Amino acid sequence: MISSMYTAVSGLNSEDAALSVIGNNIANQNTVGFKGSNTLFGDVLSAEVSGMQVGSGARVDNVTPQFTQGALETTSNALDMAIEGNGFFVVNGSSGERYTRAGEFSMDKNGNVVDSQGDVLQGYQVDSSGNITGTIGNINLTVSQIPPVATSAVTMKLNLDSTSPVTAAFNLTGGSGGTPANYGYSTTVKVYDVQGVAHQVTAYFTNLGATSTVNGTNVSPTSVDNWKATYVYDNTSGTPTIAGTQNLYFTSSGALYSDSQDPAITFPFATSQPITFDYGTATYDEGGTTGLDGTTQFASDSAVENITADGSPAGSLENYTLDKNGVISGTFTNGQKKTLGQVILANFDSPTNLQQLDGNLYAQTVDSGEALIGKPQTGGLGSVNSGSLEESNVDLSDQFVKMIAAQSGYEANSKMISTMDQLMQTLVNMKQ
Repeated sequence: MISSMYTAVSGLNSEDAALSVIGNNIANQNTVGFKGSNTLFGDVLSAEVSGMQVGSGARVDNVTPQFTQGALETTSNALDMAIEGNGFFVVNGSSGERYTRAGEFSMDKNGNVVDSQGDVLQGYQVDSSGNITGTIGNINLTVSQIPPVATSAVTMKLNLDSTSPVTAAFNLTGGSGGTPANYGYSTTVKVYDVQGVAHQVTAYFTNLGATSTVNGTNVSPTSVDNWKATYVYDNTSGTPTIAGTQNLYFTSSGALYSDSQDPAITFPFATSQPITFDYGTATYDEGGTTGLDGTTQFASDSAVENITADGSPAGSLENYTLDKNGVISGTFTNGQKKTLGQVILANFDSPTNLQQLDGNLYAQTVDSGEALIGKPQTGGLGSVNSGSLEESNVDLSDQFVKMIAAQSGYEANSKMISTMDQLMQTLVNMKQ
């Protein structure tokens, strides 16, 4: 009879543990990245009685987290991250490396991306050129500037009016009031020196008429039309100065035969700076078949279709984005983009055996296996969604059903103890 009461007590303890787990699940229904747990019971057997095994109650065998996917909630913070699929974010703090599904990250005063506990998000680092390396460390967004890039190449696509009159050689100051003379068209492009200082370079185009030689070599067809581009910039005194010239040759059909682009034009900016001006990628002398893919000479107004120049001034970090592969890219005030790092994810052979810690964190255990680190969307790892948070996977209706079942079990075991007490009172009364 006493053993029956202890059996009922084991049932009370088991149901009490189950209710604690259910209560914790319900309390965390709005906790970002929280994973609800299930209580697993096991029966307890005592020694054999008259050749029969008599049960001695129940026990809690395990409390197992359920790593099913939670719904994703959109936020306005680019550093809020949600994992869609398998994996955990890796964070590092005073207690070492920890793992979490909660992606509520922000930037601390040092530029580190941290969680609510102050642990720093981990990821692959980048080298000075913005290439992702295999080194894992803190994700830090303190890149304040990227250095300027000197212009080395300019590509122009324009039309030069074939009806433009043939003139004498270009004259920088031969016009009225000392303005340039003897040119049919001009356009300006902005270039940058090694210090990021912008310079305006003006190309003046002069029609020199037909010629049968290109760079000293006879050409076929028997003659081509020769235009000369003269490049003018302002020197340190602000005086317009010629840096160099370049010949453009066109066939009678208006196709670019050659832009004679080598050697490059050298500008004496902060340092001696060569810049190549390219007017077509499919000229005859470069193996092209039509010469119509770049600059042309048709009987229509001279006009620029497109100008592109490499190079840029120094830039400060203006914004950052994160893609589904976990790659964080910074956009700078000079329009340049640079990779700042890549978030890593971890997975485990047995994630249900991870040790649960405060702050929605997990720690590796012997039973969970070693952390398998990798890039998102590789090796079975999920993707990373920026501006999103993973909601708790707790299903309230399921928890209420389990609560009712646990309550019924608790009441039944309590009733068992009451019944045993009444039977013991009956025995005592029989003695009297």
